[in-house]
Amino acid sequence: MPLTVKCPICKAPVEWVPQSAFKPFCSERCKLIDLGDWASEKHVIPVKAEFDPEAFDEFDLDEGDFFKE
Repeated sequence: MPLTVKCPICKAPVEWVPQSAFKPFCSERCKLIDLGDWASEKHVIPVKAEFDPEAFDEFDLDEGDFFKE
């Protein structure tokens, strides 16, 4: 019996077999919806920004040169 997972978009059951062309999605439609979510940044991978204030001193710059409100 093949493993069955839920489609991440519509929650339909998807059999995890070679014939399931869009796994883990149930269809091309759900695959493209997910791709669109990533492209529009609805989904993101959190990254801690590395900010080094010392780097500004080296070039005689300050935060105001980059972070204007």
